[in-house]
Amino acid sequence: MYYTRWIHSSVKSYIETMDGFRKARLMNCRARPGSAYVPTDVEHIANMVTHGIWILPSFAAGVWMVNLAHTPLQYLTSVIYGMALMALFITSTTFHTISYTGKCMSWKNVFHIGDRAVIYIFIAASYTPWLTLKDMQTWGMQTLWLVWLAAVLGIVYQYTFHEKYKWLETILYVVLGACPAVSVVAMKNVSGLTEMAFGGMVYIIGVFFFKCDGVLPFAHAIWHCFVFVGAAFHYYAVCKYLLGPHNVEAS
Repeated sequence: MYYTRWIHSSVKSYIETMDGFRKARLMNCRARPGSAYVPTDVEHIANMVTHGIWILPSFAAGVWMVNLAHTPLQYLTSVIYGMALMALFITSTTFHTISYTGKCMSWKNVFHIGDRAVIYIFIAASYTPWLTLKDMQTWGMQTLWLVWLAAVLGIVYQYTFHEKYKWLETILYVVLGACPAVSVVAMKNVSGLTEMAFGGMVYIIGVFFFKCDGVLPFAHAIWHCFVFVGAAFHYYAVCKYLLGPHNVEAS
């Protein structure tokens, strides 16, 4: 009986708190099925800032990766990862800026689809250095092709069913992000896996906030922060364990 009252009181308190956030214009109601969530003005600003501030650093990070590259294969994977990293922040910031300012609205849907689609590209690009430069015998290239094929299919899905079947969208992100990790069983040298695992955990935890628009204020901006932290873990691991003359394995 006590626990029942406690649960009822907690739920009531949560509802009252969320109503308070909505009245303070810190959060709007959840989107209807098939529709996109409409952020408040302060959420719009937070969404722009939390990815916009990383555009120039991501460019510098990409240049640094290229400078570290020692072989043609290291150079190629650095370019792929660096461009995907920049595309992630640029596309996201552009979409959120258009949404907030109301300018160039004819491009809003294009960049909204692009914002979601580039996540598939970024996931595939994040795996590319590991599957290409680590010695995995035949597992690496096979998994690499599957990852990029899945990313292309994800983009096609996003274009075809944008804002529909949102639960399936989330499942696709998680599956594409987690399943290729089983290829680590073929790695002879497991250096860097700790950082890679931490980055993956950060992304997965962040997915919770990705799906909480209208449930928690600034949920999408918080998701952006998790994306940056996860990317930072993976970027550090790629630079330290995969690039440079001392990391020449399959390259």
